[in-house]
Amino acid sequence: MARPGMNYRSGAEEHGVRACSGLILVTGGIVAVAAQFKGWQFAAYAIAAGVFVCLLEYPRGKRKKGSTMERCGQKYLTAVVKVFGPVTRNYYVRAILHAALAVPAGFLLSTILGTACLGIASAIYLLAAIRGEEWNPIEQKPQERPQVGGGTIKQPPTMPPPRPPPETRKKQPAEEAGQENPIPVTIEVGGVGR
Repeated sequence: MARPGMNYRSGAEEHGVRACSGLILVTGGIVAVAAQFKGWQFAAYAIAAGVFVCLLEYPRGKRKKGSTMERCGQKYLTAVVKVFGPVTRNYYVRAILHAALAVPAGFLLSTILGTACLGIASAIYLLAAIRGEEWNPIEQKPQERPQVGGGTIKQPPTMPPPRPPPETRKKQPAEEAGQENPIPVTIEVGGVGR
């Protein structure tokens, strides 16, 4: 049963199902082309499809809640993915695309694992699309510059942590500052060694 707050797209993305499917497909294709397996043309297709999947899946999408960390160099591929608009943003289209890319690669044993990964990614995309999720790019927020000489810099705290609440922090007068010890203390003047 589906959990109500789960985001399937980011769950699949963080566990590497989608990105790894492209890498596994490329690896299996390279093995089949290098060994000149029977039907190696399907392996050449698998290499191209795997590279396409890796490029499509590399940009991380923005989460609905919280912050999303951008991957290294993601902004360049995000611009490319954004150009295609609803074709790459819509998860129904991505589910069909992944399923279609998986079919020809399924004819070789060396690429069958990549085909299975693409099938799983397609199912996850379909589930995410049914739940109403879509890919949104991570947009950079303009960095705020601290104002120099303005009233934004506050005075540092005068009391070290832990600080009491502001209501109890009021300064006491000098005569009330000391505390009285409820237990009487007696000091003996005579000591040892006299």
